[in-house]
Amino acid sequence: MNRNVIVTCALTGAGDTAGKSEHVPVTPEEIANDAIAAARAGASVVHIHVRDPQTKQGSRETAHYEEVLRLVRESDVDPVINMTAGMGGDYAIDPQSPLDSVAGTDLVNQATRLTHVERLRPEICTLDCGTLNFGEGSQIYISTPDMMREGAARIRELGVKPELECFDTGNVWFANVMNDEGLLDTPPLYQLCQGIPYGAPADPALLQAMVGLLPADAQFTAFAIGANQLPWVAQSIMLGGHVRVGLEDNLYLSKGVKATNASLTQRAIEIIERMGARVASPNEAREILGLAQH
Repeated sequence: MNRNVIVTCALTGAGDTAGKSEHVPVTPEEIANDAIAAARAGASVVHIHVRDPQTKQGSRETAHYEEVLRLVRESDVDPVINMTAGMGGDYAIDPQSPLDSVAGTDLVNQATRLTHVERLRPEICTLDCGTLNFGEGSQIYISTPDMMREGAARIRELGVKPELECFDTGNVWFANVMNDEGLLDTPPLYQLCQGIPYGAPADPALLQAMVGLLPADAQFTAFAIGANQLPWVAQSIMLGGHVRVGLEDNLYLSKGVKATNASLTQRAIEIIERMGARVASPNEAREILGLAQH
């Protein structure tokens, strides 16, 4: 069991959720305000996507990330900043003409996915560790071994910690290969993502198996989406991991009760403390993960 737990709040994501809850932040100011509120509630880390303020859909616009970062850093809190670098991997296929892409495609190379990371140098950025059938229909998320190796090498050059997003056991396998090849600094940081169709199901036995594949010096966070988000706080802690909550992955605090990022953070902390563990401060999280202290 982990008794010194890093809490990440994933604020908004890129999913089509803004119309499902009025609490999902959209503009850079809204996202920054939620980051600040989550940090005040006790989050050690804030995980940042940005959205187009007009369409409310996910965006790769560096200026939006820059504005969120500025507002958070000007506030009275100092959470660890974790930015997604996964935008730009979506490929929607015409099933009758598979070489042709259709609406919903946003596929760019690895260097372009890291444009905002190059400019802003967050403490952590994500690296998606495999290609995935993403939900129903004909959309896939593309992250090839060549792309991953290029991303890991460049992220390391920038002095940023990659958070290795593992959606299935094969993703863990390849992340381990990159670790063995010396592409990752110690300790490597894994994120075990469960319940996303069609990656690893939210099954406690499967989580235990994935944890068993990790290197001995690894730090990891495990999370599940939807109604399994809060139960996975306990699942991850019991197996020695850290936790992630937030509106990116779940819109409800309980059945029929819409959540905010701050309320999900508070509920996660209640679970952690009732289990006899404590929440790591941002600077303690930096020490655990091998980040530079602010």
